[in-house]
Amino acid sequence: MRNFSNKLEKIVIKIGSSSITHKNGAVNIERIEELAKEISNIQDKGINVVLVSSGAIACGAKQLGMGKRPRDTIGKQATSAVGQVALMNTYNRAFGEYGYKVGQVLLTKVIETDEKMSENARNTFDQLMKMDVVPIVNENDTISTFEIMFGDNDTLSAVVARLIDADLLILLSDIDGLYTDDPNKNSDVELIKEVNIIDENLKSMAKDSDSSVGTGGMATKIKACTMCMEKGIDVVIANSDDLKNVRKIVRGDEIGTIFKR
Repeated sequence: MRNFSNKLEKIVIKIGSSSITHKNGAVNIERIEELAKEISNIQDKGINVVLVSSGAIACGAKQLGMGKRPRDTIGKQATSAVGQVALMNTYNRAFGEYGYKVGQVLLTKVIETDEKMSENARNTFDQLMKMDVVPIVNENDTISTFEIMFGDNDTLSAVVARLIDADLLILLSDIDGLYTDDPNKNSDVELIKEVNIIDENLKSMAKDSDSSVGTGGMATKIKACTMCMEKGIDVVIANSDDLKNVRKIVRGDEIGTIFKR
């Protein structure tokens, strides 16, 4: 069994676009329902969960009949505004089946440097959790510009974990964890079960994402792990193919790669 650095009272879970949408960008209702079940079960145990969810731009592009997600900033902002509605409606219905309400929290990178905004966001998260509402976080693409974009929700999830003093961040990905090399290109690789120090050698193992709907690769996950480890927050990178991995991680099963001091 795996031991965490702290008692699990607050958890941040990040899930990427490709994990909750179909290849054509449409919301994958079945996947979101499965995720809502797993998170609701954790909430029932008295552990607060904050969900950082990608997918708004991909969903918006599908809603608007686009062949693929736009590349220009204005196009991304517009499609995100449309897609966020579809995404939150799906989450709201899914969590409602288990008696939970959801709250939408859209953040920009300014949250890292503006003390007042950080305090307001922290207070909002605290109050939502006291009310047994599941906060669902995404970047505020509609007002973000190049200078204030997170660029990926791995970094955003780490910022949220630090903001609320989380005990654990779970990064759900399309890979089982951190390998000694890219398993898609090299079959002679090993899964690294635990990382205690992030050095240049480990960073060199990170590869960029090949996904057409996502923006985060292993490099952004290593960055997120670094940010969390600085604050004593454990991080687990695990495969989202089986969402039961969430419950397994929380109960201490050795799933994926754990980053801890």
